[in-house]
Amino acid sequence: MGGATGALTKDALQKAHALGKAIARAGAVLITGACPGLPLAAACGAKQAGGLVVGISPGLSLDEHVRKYRSPTDFHDVLIFTGSGLMGREVVNIRSSDIVLFIGGRSGTLGELAIAYDEGKLMGLLAGTGGVSDIAEKILEACKKQTGARVVSDCDPQGLVDECLRVYREEHHHRPSCFCDDALASEADGPDPERDPVCGMPVSPASAAATRNVGGVQLYFCSEECATRFDAGAVAEAPAGS
Repeated sequence: MGGATGALTKDALQKAHALGKAIARAGAVLITGACPGLPLAAACGAKQAGGLVVGISPGLSLDEHVRKYRSPTDFHDVLIFTGSGLMGREVVNIRSSDIVLFIGGRSGTLGELAIAYDEGKLMGLLAGTGGVSDIAEKILEACKKQTGARVVSDCDPQGLVDECLRVYREEHHHRPSCFCDDALASEADGPDPERDPVCGMPVSPASAAATRNVGGVQLYFCSEECATRFDAGAVAEAPAGS
């Protein structure tokens, strides 16, 4: 996510290009809003590094994408035509992504930041590129809302991609999107949230994905994956012959 128009510095364009290359080299798929500017520079970098690039278009067709929205087709292997317009397209873009990266940006990027945060996404900020990316952490701090989102910041494109992938693989991949502590705590008729013993996520007993009873203690899990990991750990630590 990043600025498509306006004054784009050479440094920001180069960093966007490097970011795309880093994504491709990591074996990840780059998803963009199929727009010009910084996202296009990232798409160019990814293609040059042999990566796969998917563009989520605001248009209803290729003709509308090019003529109405003046958007590029270069460097994109796949274009998905949503017909949802500039703002509606961003929801599809973010929900299709496991990790959402931000570089520079103005009001459109600010909207994308809000969507990604409310969706509980893992978010990466390329620091030192100006715009929304450089003030995003202050904005999110002011929101005072727990959504399950995680924010990683780095001034180096390769470092940002590496750290985001590490966090995603080790911690964030099993966290559900659209998760909010406040929403669980405010359930009118349900008990207070429990904590998933594997990942620490608050879990409502009424909506737990899985449960286990260990020594008379009921445990609640946010996902089947956490329950499986708990079972594997319990088996691994069990005394021989038990």
